[in-house]
Amino acid sequence: MNARDTSIIISTYNSTEWLEKVLYGYDNQTYRMFEVVIADDGSDERTKNLLTKIQKEVFYPIVHVWHEDDGFQKSKILNKAIEACSTEYIIMSDGDCIPRKDFVEQHVKFREEGYFLSGGYFMLPLDISKAITKDTIFSEKCFDLKWLKQHGLKSSFKNNKLTASGLKAAFLNFATPTNASWNGHNASGWKKDIVAVNGFDERMQYGGQDRELGERLFNLGIKSKQIRYNAVVIHLDHPRGYKNEASIQKNQAIRKHTREQKVIRTPFGIKQEA
Repeated sequence: MNARDTSIIISTYNSTEWLEKVLYGYDNQTYRMFEVVIADDGSDERTKNLLTKIQKEVFYPIVHVWHEDDGFQKSKILNKAIEACSTEYIIMSDGDCIPRKDFVEQHVKFREEGYFLSGGYFMLPLDISKAITKDTIFSEKCFDLKWLKQHGLKSSFKNNKLTASGLKAAFLNFATPTNASWNGHNASGWKKDIVAVNGFDERMQYGGQDRELGERLFNLGIKSKQIRYNAVVIHLDHPRGYKNEASIQKNQAIRKHTREQKVIRTPFGIKQEA
């Protein structure tokens, strides 16, 4: 019998310094009945070596799903990772997002049949991202405003993401103008729902492929819940060399078609039907 009831998909590509910090974040979780599935978009041996090392240190099992490097093919590797998940519930995040210790607990607490959950992230500048260590992750100092401000973080309304809890978090979730969309860095849903819409559209490269998946879930009749002030990750800074305007425009056209035609199941997904 599988004692785990949750799978966490973490996408990565040749970013071992950040991925190591993220994996220590999952080793610090209050809720522990999960597996981690690494969706590796063609990294070199360094990622494999890191996972071999980390697996000896952490309590959770790590499944490494990898394919050959063929440019930015995140949608394809995420679909392979979805298939590799052994549980009924999937949380998705990225290899540059360190989870607060109650991150998995919050997703499990708010999950409900007929819904997916939409979390948020707190962006850190590069110098603070570099300053985070294994010790500051396990002590939770990297989520502490005092520590962050000592390292140069400026005051902002967004800092509420790190301090809100209980009724304040519930109010901010209700009041936020941000849509409860499927976010690649922090979202979760039932595997059967994700499979029902055939996962990610593999024609889509950088820019909005996560939102498009959520739009097809809406077309299926799945609703969303806003938990951006409950399930918190800090987003480590890095350059985005894979970002390009042509890809974004192509993806916007696919998303427009999905919304206007009420597309539920992409033929370019987990099962190639085109």
